[in-house]
Amino acid sequence: MTLFSIVIALIIEQLHALPVQHVVREPVARMAAFLEDKFNDGGRRHGAIAWGLGVALPATLVSLLHALLLHFQPLLGFLLGIGVLYLTMGFRQFSHFFTAIHLALRLGEIDQARQLLAQWRGRSGDRLTGSEIARIAIEQALLSSHRHVFAPLLWFAVFGPAGALFYRLAHSFYELWGERSEIEFGQFGEFAHKAFVLIDWVPLRVTAASFAVVGDFEDAVHCWRTQADRWPNSGSGILLASGAGALGVRLGMPVHEVMQEAGELGDRPELGLGEDADPDFMQSTIGLVWRSLVLGLAVLALVWVSGWVGG
Repeated sequence: MTLFSIVIALIIEQLHALPVQHVVREPVARMAAFLEDKFNDGGRRHGAIAWGLGVALPATLVSLLHALLLHFQPLLGFLLGIGVLYLTMGFRQFSHFFTAIHLALRLGEIDQARQLLAQWRGRSGDRLTGSEIARIAIEQALLSSHRHVFAPLLWFAVFGPAGALFYRLAHSFYELWGERSEIEFGQFGEFAHKAFVLIDWVPLRVTAASFAVVGDFEDAVHCWRTQADRWPNSGSGILLASGAGALGVRLGMPVHEVMQEAGELGDRPELGLGEDADPDFMQSTIGLVWRSLVLGLAVLALVWVSGWVGG
């Protein structure tokens, strides 16, 4: 049933993209703001309690509901799984930006590509060159494919609908709380940060390994082992280094945009081997992501067949 739920959810998402901003992100942001208002005293302990109410409690309730439905109404349990997947994962949650940037670069419309990338990342990049736009877009696509597709699917495969919801909420609270550093916010988001790093530890490495298997395996493993630790965020570094090696493209490296205040010009070491990024490598990135998804579905199919034969 897990495999069928994933396939059906992917098909539905391709046919009708979810308006994720209004249906998912805004309600979660409102819930996070409410919990922050009620619990934030600047301390870690209350941050952990609020995280439990915002992340662990909804996932637990969905787990109980799913178990009850599977016992009394299996069809409704199956539909619940598809619905949760549709809400928590999907290519269309990020691919429209990547596709539009790819097309703009193909047509030589650099200013349009800059504007689209700025909308995607939420930061300006008026001085970016075409190669830098392609490079950053590939990085964003690799990270987004993991966070919006591969990691939720892995958690769903292991823990059912509650797993996918748990991962999506944990990632949302990591973005809303775990990355904030304002003095007045205090240590309230520290638990959200540490919890997500732990939750994402295995999925990150599974996705990176998938990139290596379906791409240039030797270069991907080499880059993973020798370059990942240089990236400011070691988890993202694993994913980007493996993806860059698998594609045979160079990612990272300083870019021409005003970001000195964020310290990012000095925190973008080179990742990968081979040539500079361009629209052709963006097309290759699409192929890498889809091959990785097919690999994951094939593994699930083998597990299902072996279980069916063994049963």
